[in-house]
Amino acid sequence: MGTTRKKILDPCCGSRMFWFDRENPNVVFGDIRDEDHVLCDGRALKIRPDMTIDFRDMPFADAAFSLVVFDPPHLIHVGEKSWMFKKYGGLTKTWQEDIRAGFKECFRVLQKDGVLIFKWNEDQIKTSEILKLTDKKPLFGHPSGRRAKTQWICFMNT
Repeated sequence: MGTTRKKILDPCCGSRMFWFDRENPNVVFGDIRDEDHVLCDGRALKIRPDMTIDFRDMPFADAAFSLVVFDPPHLIHVGEKSWMFKKYGGLTKTWQEDIRAGFKECFRVLQKDGVLIFKWNEDQIKTSEILKLTDKKPLFGHPSGRRAKTQWICFMNT
């Protein structure tokens, strides 16, 4: 990670789609995947994290980051060869335990009074079900997207 301590963690960065600066020097871009794909429309999809990590068990010290962006896979029913799986990944049969562990790890590596931005698409699983997997209470959130199914939720690690 270099000699400068990075302050932001994105442990499920995928292809960094929502980042304005996909090479932001303040961010550790992590993902369990490191791969290239060609999508059905011919576009290249590159998943190139700074480091390969599992959001359920991250190799960082407690309170290492002031901001964490948690955007885990959100699909249970998705074909492993589909473009949706290639772009977003997929959940396993143990998705509740996985997301619960992800929240726990994200809050562990987040500094006191640090901010966690959580992104979830509730096409297959409602946000209310996901929020039951952490004891932390969100401060606020906002739906977005064509059908308002993507939720952006802000937590503070108090």
